Amino acid sequence: MRTCIGCRSRSAAGVLLRVVVVDGVLTPDPRRRLPGRGAWLHPAPECLARADRRSAFPRALRVPGPLPVDAVRMHLDEQYGTRDRPGSDTSESKVDPS
Repeated sequence: MRTCIGCRSRSAAGVLLRVVVVDGVLTPDPRRRLPGRGAWLHPAPECLARADRRSAFPRALRVPGPLPVDAVRMHLDEQYGTRDRPGSDTSESKVDPS
């Protein structure tokens, strides 16, 4: 069991994405093999946004200063896409074309 640093709920480690700092850059670690202290995050844009807004990454990883979350956001987009994420409704437009 691990705690998501975005929503602060506990989940199994297999559900969460591990994130580490490599050379001062926030890096996703989907294989959980990179050395160093890791933080755990649900692979959802809401949890990423909440963790970034609360400055949870530097605190959890014990590094000074802000960390850009661009690499993690790109990883989530590549791996999970916007259609596969829960709560995203991109299937149809609500505007009547007639």
